[in-house]
Amino acid sequence: MANIQIQNVHKSFNDIHVLRGIDLAIPTGECVILLGANGCGKSTLMRCLNGLTYPEQGSVVVGDQDMAKTRGRRLRRQRQRIGVVFQHFNLVDNVSVFQNVLYGALGQQPGGLATTLQALAPQSLRQRAMQCLDRVGLADQATQPCRELSGGQQQRVAIARTLLQAPDVLIADEPVASLDPRAGRAVMELLIDIVRERGMTVLCSLHQLELASEYGDRVVGMKAGRIELDAPRHELDRDTMAGLYQGVVRVDEQQPTPADTALAYSA
Repeated sequence: MANIQIQNVHKSFNDIHVLRGIDLAIPTGECVILLGANGCGKSTLMRCLNGLTYPEQGSVVVGDQDMAKTRGRRLRRQRQRIGVVFQHFNLVDNVSVFQNVLYGALGQQPGGLATTLQALAPQSLRQRAMQCLDRVGLADQATQPCRELSGGQQQRVAIARTLLQAPDVLIADEPVASLDPRAGRAVMELLIDIVRERGMTVLCSLHQLELASEYGDRVVGMKAGRIELDAPRHELDRDTMAGLYQGVVRVDEQQPTPADTALAYSA
């Protein structure tokens, strides 16, 4: 049974048709790499998965909830099951690494924000937070302000925060785009190891072809708002994936008309 089931999803912003009939199923425990150029619609699709935006048409089912129809308290409860790792980390720079990880329990603890503050958090939660930090190799940095860490270390803190949340589904939106190649590879290896251990269902967007060819179970490629390829990773070569970055790739680019195509051939 698919843990994520997307059917005929369309989304527009003003006069730009961003998602153009997306169909995608991801079984429980599978890690899918979402590949495509900037502006192809990847981030909009991922925002539909956790209710940050809503499609005009189609369904986005995560677990047993259609995110296209989920609002209010039900949406908040559903988001507790969906972890998100962002490109820019979304950490609080002037507080400690440990405190940032504790924020991963927001929405799960009685008392809300107060019970995720370091001085007030229950001992069991504090222990779990330290275990998550240890898993990402940063237990020795727990008391440091996040602003003092490198980019790779900050992304590890963000992963630890998501671990504390204990989600069923993980959305990773270009998690290594802000990192140098060495740090990016280390973060990807850590992320893949952790989701395998936890049996999470994962949709991870990337730009880097070399990483897409090495990580995950399956590659889904988008081009100008549509899915252009969907295959097991080991069946794809670099040239096929590189085709996602050629021709009309952005949703705001003009699609060639039949007349344009005929003119090009006659020139």
